[in-house]
Parts: sequence; structure tokens; C-alpha cells
Amino acid sequence: MVVPSATSRDAVLELMRQKEKLEQKISDQGRVLEANQVGMTDPLVDDSGFPRSDIDVYQVRQARHQIICLQNDLKALMKQIESGLHTVHAETAAQQQENLASTKLLAMETDSEAEGPSSSRKVRPVKPIVKVNLVSEGSPAQDAGIALRDEIIEFGTVNASNFRDLSQIAVLVRSCENKTVPVKVRRDGKLVDLVLTPKTWSGRGLLGCNIVPMDSVER
Repeated sequence: MVVPSATSRDAVLELMRQKEKLEQKISDQGRVLEANQVGMTDPLVDDSGFPRSDIDVYQVRQARHQIICLQNDLKALMKQIESGLHTVHAETAAQQQENLASTKLLAMETDSEAEGPSSSRKVRPVKPIVKVNLVSEGSPAQDAGIALRDEIIEFGTVNASNFRDLSQIAVLVRSCENKTVPVKVRRDGKLVDLVLTPKTWSGRGLLGCNIVPMDSVER
């Protein structure tokens, strides 16, 4: 079975955490420039060629230097994230192909079993992996039709056969921003197929819902 490796996912998540830290540092240095009411290109000397007395020239120079260095680090980091996402995408695509092949094989087995006595038929149980315990108003999750207490059977390529922890879904959501993700849920004993598009909206995150593993719900 081809499953997106934990190493690939964890590496991308760590790079994203580093990205957030760099962006925060750039923002902090930007506030130094704002406090002095200058940008990255405003002159630091007056018309006579002397250092301006209305700003802290040394502080501004230091902030500009830090911003330039941090932005270069951010560009390099973004390339690493892009490469990491390509790896996760490739592994996810391979998993999708395998899932498709498995689904076809299962259908063939089910048809074969249906031809025999009813007592010999085998029904594979549908096992949910996570449960929805919050859906925000106006969120992508609500737009997709996800409802409170929905039990998610499949989230993209993640299902009971390969689910280990919530980080798998987190990586999938980030890598599929502005792309459609098929989601299968169990609601009131019935299976419902939905299509979710992770994206930026007025609230937090890319989904606007909260999910918890089924084992934590059962406890």
C-alpha cells in the first residue's frame, strides 16, 4: 500500500511553522519602521546630507537589514515548502490510484459474493475516522454541507485503512487549498458524499470546522 509518509507530512508541517515564525519576525521589524514613519526606501539623511534627527537612523538601518535577510530566508523556505508539497501530492496521487483499484476489486468481490447464498455474503463495516464537533457560520465547511456531529468516513485519500492522526488531514488541507476534496460522512446512519474546498475566508483556518478522532469521542 502506498501511503503519504509521515516523514513527508511532518517535514512540510515543520517548514510551515518556520514560515510563520519568519513572517512574524518580518512583521516585528516592520513595526520598527512604522514607529519611525519610514519605509524601506525613504532617505535617512536630510537635505544637507546629515542623518535625520526626527528618526532613530541606527534602529531603522538595523530593521531594514533584518527585513531583507528575513525575506531572503522566507523565499528559500517557500521553495522548500513547494518541493515538500509536491512530494506529498505525488504520494497522495499514488494512494488515490491504489484506492481506486481497491474499490474496483471490492466491487467485483461483492458482486461475486452476491451470487452465492445470502448467508455467505460478507459486508465490510464502514468505520469513521473523525467526528465534527464544530462548524462555523459562513465557513467553507458549512458551504460544503458539513454538519455538526457528522462522522467523517473518508477525507480525500485518508480513511480508516491509513488514518493515524489529525496531522494527515492538516497536511492534506494545506496542500489542497482552493482545490476540491471529496468527503464522505455518516449522518443519522446514512452515508453522504460531499465536496469540500479548503480556502481562506473571514474566519480562522481553511475549513471553519473542528474535528476530533473517533477514539477520543468514544472515551
